[in-house]
Amino acid sequence: MQSPDAGFAKILGGKVRARVCGLCWHESKLLLVNHEGLYGHPFWAPPGGGIEFGVSAPEQLTKEFREETGLEVRVGELLFTLEYVKPPLHAVELFFDVEMAGGSLRLGSDPEYQPDRQVITDVRYFSEGELDQIPEAHCHGLFRLAKTQAKIRALRGYHKI
Repeated sequence: MQSPDAGFAKILGGKVRARVCGLCWHESKLLLVNHEGLYGHPFWAPPGGGIEFGVSAPEQLTKEFREETGLEVRVGELLFTLEYVKPPLHAVELFFDVEMAGGSLRLGSDPEYQPDRQVITDVRYFSEGELDQIPEAHCHGLFRLAKTQAKIRALRGYHKI
């Protein structure tokens, strides 16, 4: 049987992947999704995913939020771009400000994985203090650049992580 890590590399590795990610704040807390099995430990990241051919970045982000969190969102301003290169992965990620517009927060799924091999295991809002408690290797590279709401909201332009 193939490990989740191997499946992750097989599905997403060896190509440049364009992704969208959304920063959704509620009462000064940031919404994150936990992915288990990608790296052998929990991995917390803002909701998002790969951009499908012919789908605009805002449309894709709306779809990703619905799938992963059960929330309907309004996609706002493009805030910044992160480029991540760590073989076998290479991603260019567009980070947007998003606002909750409906739905209710629930654990969703990732359609790139079979129902019995899902990697999304939790979804919740984190305060700044809670973000500080997540080990660096267990959260998205974004948090190497900024961990406070003010610093995250101030990020602009291109960053390589």
